[in-house]
Amino acid sequence: MSARHEPVLVAETLAHLCRGAGLYLDATLGDGGHAEALLDAEPGARLLGTDRDPAALAFARGRLARFGDRVTLAHATFREVPEAHARAGGEPLAGALLDLGVSSRQLDDPARGMSFQDEGPLDLRMDPSRGAPASERLRDTDETTLAAVLREHGDVRGATRLARALIEAARRGTLPTTRALAEVVDRASGGPPHPRRRAQVFQALRMWVNEEAEELEAMLAWLPDAMRDGGVVVTLAYHSGEDRRIKRALRGPEPDPGTRRLRRFVDVRPPEGPWEVLTRRVVTPSAEETRRNPRARSARLRAFRRRPR
Repeated sequence: MSARHEPVLVAETLAHLCRGAGLYLDATLGDGGHAEALLDAEPGARLLGTDRDPAALAFARGRLARFGDRVTLAHATFREVPEAHARAGGEPLAGALLDLGVSSRQLDDPARGMSFQDEGPLDLRMDPSRGAPASERLRDTDETTLAAVLREHGDVRGATRLARALIEAARRGTLPTTRALAEVVDRASGGPPHPRRRAQVFQALRMWVNEEAEELEAMLAWLPDAMRDGGVVVTLAYHSGEDRRIKRALRGPEPDPGTRRLRRFVDVRPPEGPWEVLTRRVVTPSAEETRRNPRARSARLRAFRRRPR
């Protein structure tokens, strides 16, 4: 049995997220820690909690049962959240939380294949009932695609050489487990095993298998229309690529080249984006929280408020 997941930056999240009575979205419900804290702190809050992991939903359902009809849960990826929101009535959201990390429950279950720490099938899916596991995806992809995945999602050095080694092993049928993957990474890298390099590769493959970048882009595009005026979105990112996507969404649409040239001669302001940034600097866990929960160390919190339409 894996340990219960400890939510990250709870006080900091609630300080931005709590906006009075209304409907709140937790689109990465996990164990329900942030959701429970929100419902306790904001008596007028109702929750739409979604997650793509059926096991997470089952656990959170029990944890949040005491809140009764204040809670509605749905099995959904980010791209499926708009439909779940519509089924729940489509009320404009007072707040939304996107915690983009992997839960301890997922990491510590060898059967999920999320970690190189324990032997398990090379799966990496957030939802084991959908799509193909990483072992099959590696067998069916090409070197150029995989090298790009390793660079973009894991900042992996020597990505082309490693991609070739992974695909060859997968097609030989010698890459069925997490340990086998870690061994290929070590051999392709040369030198002694390096936990950070292994972690980068596992992260990149997990994000690829679950289409996490595409899912996040879809969610960020939908949120401006889903929020009520003054509603707040809080994001918790753990990877530089995710954080870059969030910052782009905060900036709003880029002005076209003609407008940029015109601004040299006339005071033409660029179109105002939908968001007002509440966190001028990214918020990170305290030393005490990191000591208590080492998995929180890479968390980066941003908050932004929906401007009046």
